[in-house]
Amino acid sequence: MRGPVAEALGTEVDAVALEALRQARGVVDPVMRGAVDSLPGRMRLISAYHLGWVEADGKPREAGGNGAGGKLLRPGLVFAAATAVAGAEFEPEFGPELGPELGPEFEPEPGTGLVQDRTTAGFGRAVLAAAAAVELAHNFTLLHDDVIDRDRTRRHRPTAWTVFGTENAILAGDAMLALALRLVGGEAANRLADCVMEICEGQYEDCAFEQRDDVTLDECLAMAAKKTGALLGCACALGGLAAGAEPGAVAALDRFGREIGMAFQLTDDLLGIWGDPATTGKPVGSDLAARKKSLPVVSALSTTSGAARELAGLYALSRDFTEQELQRAAQAVERAGGRAWAGDEASARVAKAHACLGEAPGINQAAVRDLHAIADLITRRTF
Repeated sequence: MRGPVAEALGTEVDAVALEALRQARGVVDPVMRGAVDSLPGRMRLISAYHLGWVEADGKPREAGGNGAGGKLLRPGLVFAAATAVAGAEFEPEFGPELGPELGPEFEPEPGTGLVQDRTTAGFGRAVLAAAAAVELAHNFTLLHDDVIDRDRTRRHRPTAWTVFGTENAILAGDAMLALALRLVGGEAANRLADCVMEICEGQYEDCAFEQRDDVTLDECLAMAAKKTGALLGCACALGGLAAGAEPGAVAALDRFGREIGMAFQLTDDLLGIWGDPATTGKPVGSDLAARKKSLPVVSALSTTSGAARELAGLYALSRDFTEQELQRAAQAVERAGGRAWAGDEASARVAKAHACLGEAPGINQAAVRDLHAIADLITRRTF
């Protein structure tokens, strides 16, 4: 446990991170809504439902709903914060490498953007379009993941495939990916496409691991690097590109994003076992119930302890866990050291992320403070 001084410092850092993300959300979400509104009717409804903006009948969702619009720690928002690193004056129009013009309705009001508040620069349209593209590509993967994993709940309500059907949810995900690529061009589009291919490879490996009982921890770490690591790395690299950062800074931002992506996944895996359903939106122990080879689980199984053997025996059962067996599985992961290892590894990844920012030339220190705070928030999050 942290002492009172560390606790106070952590609270202050979290406040900086959450404020940075809130400001970024304020300028990115309108772009996402405008983009989704351009989809064909049925695809627009499913996408808006998945994003938490509307109910299944298309009626606007009541304020305070915990959908994607309410979730602050999102790749596109981390990206929007990352654009501040170069400290560049953003052009109001798209350059040749960054997609079509969004129109004047997407130009943020003075003082509303993260960069506007932290430096003398403001969000340009290229920045907003690329941030929205990352978010749309991310949600494409989530729509498909819910189908693949047969997850019935996301963000405290039924998943899109359970409401609109499997085929329609897949098609809506495809439409969101196409929309993401339509928002950007040139090197940004190539990076985003490469990221999606890397994520798909990681998802293939993730599915394959479920059929194996000999998955190693190194394999699991490599798989996570291709999924969450690639997504956050791409998000932050696009931030550097949009800000006009030099190649060395873009590469450092990519490394920063990949490290915080790994920390995010490790923390997410911990929440998948021990998270509070009231905040995660998923049933308690959902990853264990699904027999997922999450990082804490594989770490535990890689030991030679009695707890590891007990966990392996439970995972070998060909039926659903009873409530008591689910509790035993969680306890076995903890006794075998999986919980402690994942927490330590997440902290180590955040430390590496901090070091990566120090390798980015031409950085703006006020903006980097926000990125450091966001990185630190990841291992303390409960959502």
